[in-house]
Amino acid sequence: MSTAFEPYRLGDVELKNRIVMAPMTRSRAYGAGATPTDLMTAYYTQRATAGLIVTEGIQPSIVGQGYPDTPGLHTVEQVAAWRKVTESVHAAGGVVFAQLMHVGRVGDPDLLPSNQNVVGPSAVAAQGQIYTHAGMKPFSTPHALTEDEIAGTSADFAHAAANAVEAGFDGVELHGANGYLIHQFLSSNANVREDQWGGSAEGRIRFPIEVAAAVAEAIGAERVGIRISPGNPLHDIEEADLEETYKFLIAGLVDLDPAYLHIMETDGHRALTKALRAQWPGTLILNPATRPRPTGVEDLVLIEDGTADLLSFGALFLANPDLPARLAQGGPFNTPDRATSFGGDHRGYIDYPTLADQE
Repeated sequence: MSTAFEPYRLGDVELKNRIVMAPMTRSRAYGAGATPTDLMTAYYTQRATAGLIVTEGIQPSIVGQGYPDTPGLHTVEQVAAWRKVTESVHAAGGVVFAQLMHVGRVGDPDLLPSNQNVVGPSAVAAQGQIYTHAGMKPFSTPHALTEDEIAGTSADFAHAAANAVEAGFDGVELHGANGYLIHQFLSSNANVREDQWGGSAEGRIRFPIEVAAAVAEAIGAERVGIRISPGNPLHDIEEADLEETYKFLIAGLVDLDPAYLHIMETDGHRALTKALRAQWPGTLILNPATRPRPTGVEDLVLIEDGTADLLSFGALFLANPDLPARLAQGGPFNTPDRATSFGGDHRGYIDYPTLADQE
């Protein structure tokens, strides 16, 4: 029986434990040109206690940005700034993957150059609103990607992945969850295409597979993970043929042999998680559905019983930089300050005390 506190071999890197810091947008990339800052370096370095850190979503291109103050990995300046983060995390004994996140149709056009619009698989606006510095505003109708633009978007992901390796990251995670671009292609209401990129489950999985293949070719499959959230309705996502879609998706990903599959579980879908686990021969990271409480000590059994190889924690890692030590002794845990989750300064970011501080 494995435990959360044992080392784990992930591709070419050795993880000191099986506890993963889940990706969490924090909107503090205040550096020029959407670059990370010294504050972000401190934040990630504090959390190098994790076996694996997956960063906040990082846009692979200008048009991939959807929210204010989120970082990119598509310019020389961004690569140089991220290198400070990775060097510091590595010096603290950590392993860190960059999550590449293209928001697709749920972005804010005002963040983009004047000649560009948000994009998606189809010209279908999501129901709901997006946060901007000027306040909430409705999602706009996206430009439907052409065949050439789909190829260009895959190339953007591959270029950003190569930039991530140049910046010192140990690998990348493709954000195929939470209603962003890759998930939009999987969706039966965001993707209403009738060409080879839509129409059926086999068509809708093509873009995620193409992106994963392009990134694997650029940096090696052993450095590539992908995050999915089957059944997650966030950002007006519908998946009419849920089980069939993910069965086909996993089959295509298995052929690429990436470093890991990261499932963000949706309420009521543990049976699907177990079915995908049975289909997936490689490393599986699980961010289990535990609402309304955060993932905690009681969920470590999911590693012990083989449901997952590694377990990812969001809210508790936000508030507890030394989370593995706290999990090992059963607490106590700092409570996350939700008011400081997005944007702001050091407060609610790098000022959460460790056990040593509290002693």
